[in-house]
Amino acid sequence: MIDHTIHKDITKKVGQGKAIIVIGPRQVGKTTLITNIVKEFSDVLWLNADNQDVRTLFGATSSTQLAKEFGGAKTIVIDEAQRIKDVGIKLKLITDELPHLQLIVTGSSAFELANEVNEPLTGRKWEYQLFPLSFNEMVAHRGLIEEKRLLAHRLIFGYYPDVALAAEGNEKEILQQLSDSYLYKDLLTWNKINKSDKLIKLLQALAFQVGNQVSYNELGKTVGLDNETIESYLQLLEKAFIIFRLGSFSRNLRTELKKSRKIYFYDNGIRNALIANFQQADLRQDVGALWENFLNSERYKHISYQKIWTNRYFWRTKAQQEIDYLEEKDGQLLAFEFKWNTKSKARITKTFTNAYPNAEIKIITPENYTDFIMP
Repeated sequence: MIDHTIHKDITKKVGQGKAIIVIGPRQVGKTTLITNIVKEFSDVLWLNADNQDVRTLFGATSSTQLAKEFGGAKTIVIDEAQRIKDVGIKLKLITDELPHLQLIVTGSSAFELANEVNEPLTGRKWEYQLFPLSFNEMVAHRGLIEEKRLLAHRLIFGYYPDVALAAEGNEKEILQQLSDSYLYKDLLTWNKINKSDKLIKLLQALAFQVGNQVSYNELGKTVGLDNETIESYLQLLEKAFIIFRLGSFSRNLRTELKKSRKIYFYDNGIRNALIANFQQADLRQDVGALWENFLNSERYKHISYQKIWTNRYFWRTKAQQEIDYLEEKDGQLLAFEFKWNTKSKARITKTFTNAYPNAEIKIITPENYTDFIMP
């Protein structure tokens, strides 16, 4: 069993008088994580809000009624809490009126859970985001040499726990099941998504554009939706932890793109499942895009788990000069160029170095990538 990076941090927060909220995609191990944390606790009540009787239980309108329902439990775990109506108000009621209880909550769709929880639980919660397994977690599980050996495999199949820990040869089937059902469960049952075929087409279009600038107009023409609906769907896909966006960096040059964006997938395996392409890395024309997506998602996990406060961007000019990835932290600008082929010479455009002479620049390749994505 893999011990998630945030396990120890969450354990330290238990008993501090605040609710603990763990959000992230379905099937990334939220339930397993919380199970491991509370297994040594006494008097734990586990409630799965996917079940109707649990949702009915939370129809109680007072803390007294809820206390009766909870019995003598000291720790209340609410799994998939986004399924409960007015969940934020209910959690605030428990936290304020039943302070002797430790509340631990998981959710797989931030468009419902976060929106309802953030305001009612302001100052009353610790919140964590759980991702598919990270490179660092797999190194701890299998060792650095073995995980580096599997790099090309990870570019294709990704890090969802059931996939990363599966017997070799079963990865494709597991990913197809994930992409066909679990990932869209919350989105397709939410009342604002009424064109599931359009949603799938949008995801497929995004999969083909990984590493490229994304145009809402082009996406709209491809999918058959207007720009406003495209933006709405993208926000929902972000909040369902399927994709994330990277904005463009601009400070000094009039030729810099200021409102552009790139879109990446949290997991390479899901991206490849969407386009039904599991061909091995050395035979693919899109291996550069896979490498860029892998590094962006792994860096995102690293920053989140290590609690690094930084702004993240890419950089591009109207003349198509580009830097793959930038971070701005404490007044320092870090620029990274991603190269899969170690034999090709990487060049950083002088337009960037002249405009930002104090920026620290690094080329990330399969020979040195561990420094970029590990503590």
